[in-house]
Amino acid sequence: MSSDSALTRVLTVSELTGLVRASLEADFADVWIEGEISNLRAPGSGHLYCTLKDHSAQIRTVIFRSTAVRLRFDLEDGLHVIVRGRMTVYEPRGDYQIVAEYVEPKGRGALQLAFEQLKDRLSAEGLFAQERKRPLPSFPRAVGLVTSPTGAAVRDIVTVLHRRCPTLRIVLAPVSVQGEGSAEQIVSAIRSLNACGHVDVIIVGRGGGSLEDLWSFNNERVVRAIAASAVPVVSAIGHETDVTLADFAADLRAPTPSAAAETVVPVLSEVVGRLGELTVRCGLMIRRRCETERQRLDLLCANLAHVRFRVMEEMQHVDGAVIRMRRALHESVTQGRERIQSLRHDVIENSPESRVHQGLALVPQLLSRLEHIMRYGLNRRVDRTHAHLRRLHALSPLAILDRGYSIVETEPSRTIVRDTRQVVVGQEVTARLAKGRLRCTVKHILPEPSV
Repeated sequence: MSSDSALTRVLTVSELTGLVRASLEADFADVWIEGEISNLRAPGSGHLYCTLKDHSAQIRTVIFRSTAVRLRFDLEDGLHVIVRGRMTVYEPRGDYQIVAEYVEPKGRGALQLAFEQLKDRLSAEGLFAQERKRPLPSFPRAVGLVTSPTGAAVRDIVTVLHRRCPTLRIVLAPVSVQGEGSAEQIVSAIRSLNACGHVDVIIVGRGGGSLEDLWSFNNERVVRAIAASAVPVVSAIGHETDVTLADFAADLRAPTPSAAAETVVPVLSEVVGRLGELTVRCGLMIRRRCETERQRLDLLCANLAHVRFRVMEEMQHVDGAVIRMRRALHESVTQGRERIQSLRHDVIENSPESRVHQGLALVPQLLSRLEHIMRYGLNRRVDRTHAHLRRLHALSPLAILDRGYSIVETEPSRTIVRDTRQVVVGQEVTARLAKGRLRCTVKHILPEPSV
């Protein structure tokens, strides 16, 4: 072996892969890469696996569970993203890959994409359908507020509510409107106001802010809690230009918290004034109606004499009709009685009892004739039966045997012997007589005598 060969180090596959991995992780510890997601897989471990590609190359990518749970949007095939991570080598297969630690969609923010994805999914479920939204009560007695107890929004809402309706009862469910755990507090507050059963409408609101500040009201649990509320919900989140998913799920969206307060309750003084106007108008209408009815009554009294004359005239017509009805009724009763008498006479003459007596008188005669006919017919049939029996006896083979003849049969087939050629000498035969049978053996076969 040469000296050069002695100095050459031979690496194993694992060693070479380890060196390549160390080099990649050292040189590409923090890289940004842009590409399109394809072959996205999400196994039960919570890790995400996909391929980033462009028009001419691709690279395997893994997003570990700790990073995946922090994503604000859902990854999907075809989504163009920008990824920050570190290069490494998956040694069992020798594949180099990038471990993503940050992912954002290209051209739009992660929150905006998450907003659009969740909006599309909930809209497909029908949570934003217009037909499921309910009208607000016209005169609520109690209003529930789900907002921060220290923000400007709650002061604006309470001020407007008290100014418009001082007798209104306000139930505040204080929550944190942004940050960690705020979504859970909002959901709990909505459910608590529903469970108490004392509020007629709920206002869910807060002041303005960035998309990140308002993100609690884009939380899926908050949106579903608003949609499931048995009490009508008004959303008053941010300024008029701010839009959240809670606005789509609410029964009514107000552009600002103050506008929400103005929407849910009327101005009490205006309602009282309107009631006063209606009271005056109703009194005026009642007086006018009474005057009209009084004039009609006077007119009816003036026409009462004419009506009395018409009534008396109709009474005469009624008396005449009564007299005619009585006469017609008397004639109808008389005719009915005569008809009943005639029918009674017919019934007596055609009484079933008389017909039965007549029939009973004929029964003995008919019985005697029947016995005579039956006896005559029976005798004729007895005579005919005896004649047939005599003829049958004359034709019976047994009668022939009585005259001294016998019937010879072969054994064991019981075939009647009509010709000497049917038997042979020594064969046993049976001779049937008029009384009994004989077992015989053929000794000789005699020739047929000549005539």
